[in-house]
Amino acid sequence: MFQPSLAPVGDFTAQEEDTIRRALAILERRLTWQGHGEPLHEPGNVGRYLCLRLGACDREVFGALFLDNRRRMICFEELFAGGLTSAEVHAAVVARRALLHNAAAVVLAHNHPSGNIEPSTADRAITARVKAALHLVDVQLLDHFVVSGDQSVSLAVKGWV
Repeated sequence: MFQPSLAPVGDFTAQEEDTIRRALAILERRLTWQGHGEPLHEPGNVGRYLCLRLGACDREVFGALFLDNRRRMICFEELFAGGLTSAEVHAAVVARRALLHNAAAVVLAHNHPSGNIEPSTADRAITARVKAALHLVDVQLLDHFVVSGDQSVSLAVKGWV
């Protein structure tokens, strides 16, 4: 399994990387159920969080937000990493991680290092495969975000989840 990074990868100064780490820690504390976080209902807020997590990565990284039954974040995990244009994603691994976290719902996310945030045909296909795998274990797929830099696209908003 892919080992998660502590902060987005990019040409950041040490001070900028420290600021990003602190901002992510604050956001995660506000979003997680351990911090009595608010339910994740607004795609814009989720997209902004995911841009901070993945937007500056210089290779494709695929991760998931695992949510409790009140739609509060349990955690975010970076699950797979690839090259500049793709990462190999295994639906069974996503389902297994959801079960290990006792998640009721999942939000998928990955970045496009190219800067093009338009979801590809492959992005839509993996969304369908993961949704089917999660359905088998009674976990709901709520959304799949594609991010690059400070921009994000929600596949659910487009009607593709």
